[in-house]
Amino acid sequence: MVFGAFDGLHPGHLDFFRQARGYGDFLIVSVGTDKNVVKIKGKKPLFKHQERLGLVKQSRLVDRAVLGAEHDFYKEIKKYNPDVICLGYDQWASEDEVKKELFRVGLGDVKVVRLKPYKRQRAKSTVVKTNSVDF
Repeated sequence: MVFGAFDGLHPGHLDFFRQARGYGDFLIVSVGTDKNVVKIKGKKPLFKHQERLGLVKQSRLVDRAVLGAEHDFYKEIKKYNPDVICLGYDQWASEDEVKKELFRVGLGDVKVVRLKPYKRQRAKSTVVKTNSVDF
């Protein structure tokens, strides 16, 4: 299971999905709500969450795309009971923090992995949105 805003899918997101697929046989992608994107990133997403969710659902790398929870993300994660949670290289939560919260909701055996960046300067949505980048 992975999480993110996915505000305009780009090669970095697809690489993120590919890396995560290497840790299991079924990939669930949780797309952040507009409200949570603002809360976490400090700015409104370019696309509304239903549009972002629709784009993620179209990716053949994704088995199931869901809209993330507004509150208590970990109780929401429990509904899906993942074996592994993959964090992006730039996601704010530490592996230890995630493990602690998973344990709190009864998911103490979930593996948490930090994935590697993909061409760091070219893959960030903020770079794509503010510069003309050749893919």
